[in-house]
Amino acid sequence: MSSQVPVTPDSQEGAPAGRAHAFLVRSIAGIIYAVLFIGSLLLGVVPTALFTAAMAGLCCYEFYRMVRIDGKVPNEFVGLVAAVLFPLSALVDAVWLTVLNFLMVLLVGLWYVQNPRTRMADVAVTVFGPLYTGYMLSAIVLLREAIPGMEGALLSIGVCASLWLSDSFAYMVGSKFGKHKMVPKISPKKSWEGFFGGLLGSVAVWLVLWSTGLYEMNIWFAVLCGVVISVMGVFGDLIESRIKRGVGVKDSGNLIPGHGGMLDRSDSLIIGVITAYLMLHLGGVL
Repeated sequence: MSSQVPVTPDSQEGAPAGRAHAFLVRSIAGIIYAVLFIGSLLLGVVPTALFTAAMAGLCCYEFYRMVRIDGKVPNEFVGLVAAVLFPLSALVDAVWLTVLNFLMVLLVGLWYVQNPRTRMADVAVTVFGPLYTGYMLSAIVLLREAIPGMEGALLSIGVCASLWLSDSFAYMVGSKFGKHKMVPKISPKKSWEGFFGGLLGSVAVWLVLWSTGLYEMNIWFAVLCGVVISVMGVFGDLIESRIKRGVGVKDSGNLIPGHGGMLDRSDSLIIGVITAYLMLHLGGVL
């Protein structure tokens, strides 16, 4: 005798309604996040630094939460303070990033020496957390202050938009045509088809930036930036996916409905923005 539960009309109608509600919640949360992020970039360097510092602190907190699940015991006070201060120190002068890095390692080393039960793994995750989040995200501040005024704001927004559009195109193309998996053991939903779709989305944004004539770059450099930054964004996504899979969690948190945690929302920015900053700096655009 079959034990299958019959599907009622109510349950059939409820599934699409539930998906529609989830999509609505996800969309609203994404819009609020984008408005706050883009708004800070438009308002200037100080609002950008404050928003980035808050974002870095939340990302580092979620990272520490995950490694605690894995049995690590980081020094969260030192790590979280460093994560928040990295973007703020970039606001003052880039050299303060080095000063802060030195002080962080010094304090963590002192903590390690004074606590015999502290393991090297605890030290490693303590230092990695703020470097992975605050230090890397400080590139958003450096990028925003490199070119003053609206030109700098538009370039910063363009860099972030290229990563967001890369994610969106990768999702849409991968959902429709994805057959060849990239790294199924780490991120089962990522496909090579989606990857190349993401490249197109990123390159499209960089071509728009080039077409404005506001920045000293030729079309080939713009295309190169679009490709490399999209690839680095995917790499950032894979790093976070590997961390989550290693500790056995689906999301880094639940701060942003439909998206997960702040780290889930920022994973591609962590690697992608600093890549953009370095390329633009070395390429003579900044």
